[in-house]
Amino acid sequence: MDEMLRDHRPAKSVRVLLAEDQGMMRGALALLLGLEPDIEVVAQVGRGDEIVDAALVSRPDVALLDIELPGRSGLDAAADLAREVPDCRVLILTTFGRPGYLRRAMEAGAAGFLVKDGPVEDLARSIRRVLTGETVIDPALAAVALGAGPNPLTARERDALGAAVDGATVADIAARLHLSESTVRNYLSSAIGKTGTRNRIEAVREARRQGWL
Repeated sequence: MDEMLRDHRPAKSVRVLLAEDQGMMRGALALLLGLEPDIEVVAQVGRGDEIVDAALVSRPDVALLDIELPGRSGLDAAADLAREVPDCRVLILTTFGRPGYLRRAMEAGAAGFLVKDGPVEDLARSIRRVLTGETVIDPALAAVALGAGPNPLTARERDALGAAVDGATVADIAARLHLSESTVRNYLSSAIGKTGTRNRIEAVREARRQGWL
């Protein structure tokens, strides 16, 4: 079958890098996309901090990235790719269709944002479209995002909440971010107020739900 697929591929296939932490999902996507005559999956990674290195080696045309990845989020990796591999177009494919994530993906330079509930034929068409310079966004999510406000958290407030995810103390967060404990407390207090929650645990939960973190 591999020989038949190679024989029927056009001279220039779309080279795709696939970043997905669930091995079964990653393998299935790679297999299904590989059945498309003009698409070739040239790299697969399961961690966000492996994306840029894999892209520098494989030189994909399109990077298909999940958001929640170990090591580094797909959103952060998208921004890295924009700097390190600017010719690579980024398409976010995620289970979490949150307006805040969509806004952050666009700010990071992503060319598309899709949720994982569509047929692979639609995904293949989206890959081809972003390669031609189009921006592809899930229609339902785009409609919701139009009514959603911007992320109210500053970069430093997001950093503080992100460092608090594992239950770290204020002292731990201060050490990680190279800030004073009083500054960290101020950032956490501001984030709690902006999320309308009672403590940093709830603030982290709400920020994640909204796609702000």
